[in-house]
Amino acid sequence: MSLVRLNIKGISYSQTQNGAYALILSEVDGERKLPIVIGAFEAQSIAIALEKEIKPPRPLTHDLFKNFADRFDIIVKQVIIHKLVDGVFYSSVICERDKIEEIIDARTSDAIALALRFQAPIFTYKNILDQAGIYLKVNPKKEDENASDDPLVDELLVSDELQGTTKETSYKDLSLDELNTMLGQAVSSEDYELAARIRDEISKRG
Repeated sequence: MSLVRLNIKGISYSQTQNGAYALILSEVDGERKLPIVIGAFEAQSIAIALEKEIKPPRPLTHDLFKNFADRFDIIVKQVIIHKLVDGVFYSSVICERDKIEEIIDARTSDAIALALRFQAPIFTYKNILDQAGIYLKVNPKKEDENASDDPLVDELLVSDELQGTTKETSYKDLSLDELNTMLGQAVSSEDYELAARIRDEISKRG
C-alpha cells in the first residue's frame, strides 16, 4: 500500500461535540482533507507546537516526552496513520535509537503532537484517504465583511460535515498593546488556543 504525506491545515473548535476539536490534515500532492476529532488538551498541544513563538511556563506532556527522548538520543522519524476502524484512526510512531528502529502504537492526536516537536513527517495510506478524505470548498461569501482571512476557516464554514465548528473571535478593534497584554495573560493561564489566535492577529499587523 502506498503512503501519502500529509500536512496540518489547521484546528477548528467543534460546537457539535462538546469539548472536541477537528484537526484538519491535507494531502501534500492533492486537494483532499482528512478531518480527525481530537480532545481539547491534544488540540492545545498541537496549537502550541504550530505557534513556535508561544512558550508555555511549564512543559506540557508532549514537551516532556520530547525532552526525555532528546536526553536518551531517541528520534521520532515519522508518524503513520495506518488504520481506520469505526471512525477511529490508529497511528504508529516510528522511532530510532542507536540505529535500531522501533514502532510504537499511539493515539493519532498524540502522534501528531510529537511529530510536530520532532519535525517528523506525517503519512497515511492511500486507502484510508480514499475512505475518509473529503474535499472542502472555498467560502463563496468571501466578500462578506465578516469573512475570515484564513482560507481554512472559509473552507470549514461551508463544509457539510464540519458546518458550525469554527468559532472566530475578532480582535480588530484592539490596539497592539492590548493584544500583547492579552497574549501574556493567556499564556500565564495556559489557555494556549486563545494565545494562538491572539498571536495570529498580532502577526497580521506586521
